Amino acid sequence: MDERVSMRKDAEQIVIKNINAANPASDRDDGERTGGGEAVCSPAGFTGREQEAMRDVLDLAMNMGRVLLKNGAEIFRVEETIEHVCRRFHIKDVESFVMSNGIFMTARDEAEEVYAKVKHIPISGFHLGIVTEVNDLSREIAAGKVGLEEAKERLRRIEAMPPKRGRFRVFAAGIGSGCFCYLLQANLWESMLAVVIGCLLYIFVIFAENHRLSKIIIHIVGGGLITIMALFALQIPWPFPVRIDKLIIGSILPLVPGLAFVNSIRDIANSDFISGIVRIVDALLVFVYIAIGVGFVLGCFNKLTGGMIP
Repeated sequence: MDERVSMRKDAEQIVIKNINAANPASDRDDGERTGGGEAVCSPAGFTGREQEAMRDVLDLAMNMGRVLLKNGAEIFRVEETIEHVCRRFHIKDVESFVMSNGIFMTARDEAEEVYAKVKHIPISGFHLGIVTEVNDLSREIAAGKVGLEEAKERLRRIEAMPPKRGRFRVFAAGIGSGCFCYLLQANLWESMLAVVIGCLLYIFVIFAENHRLSKIIIHIVGGGLITIMALFALQIPWPFPVRIDKLIIGSILPLVPGLAFVNSIRDIANSDFISGIVRIVDALLVFVYIAIGVGFVLGCFNKLTGGMIP
């Protein structure tokens, strides 16, 4: 019995030394909390310092994975980030299971104490700037350039990064619509009209996002607005030909979930079939919502005009 107690105490000291070696500031913090004395033991026999250090590392790894997944990172990138952070702070026995909307993580220390965490992450938009910053932070942690407390503070600042300004997003949506329309063998004037329609469409998208409207509503109404604006453009006697199919297909680009579709293919290629299928179904449903909006407006127009599209 005495030998088992001695082995357990030795294992506790090894874990504490390893984590403190990666994060020297923890020694000072523990000394301040305990008045410079010995760390208080939990009822299970483990030191409070060890448990707190383990939880801090797991919280950091989980939060970094959450931020990555929330902003559009691939599944393998999230898993590798969690593994690198835990390994840097000498927590080697770590298992993570990442899906498109959740992270499951367990860790075991040398004293056979098991820690588990589960985090639900709703499928949301994309912010590749945040993904890049978290990747850089992960590399610095793995290289030993950033301690635990500094990493947590930097992650808070990264997560608070604002999205691009509305004007820039509207301008980018317009340019994307015009270029895509031109790639579809539209003439220059049709491409210019697609630029205007794309800008007006994205003004509505930003308004809908600010008012927290459902993604279903945004894409159905967005598809309908594109069709209404294209039909309106056809009623104006332009000195050049205007084709409604070029305008609609070109202006749809800001609504198309291209990044989500590509990431889903990449997840499937990496054998993350569950996450890949969930993401690809989500992307395909967006295509369906857009088609419903476009088809509804065209159907109403055909009923009202007898199918006469100039």
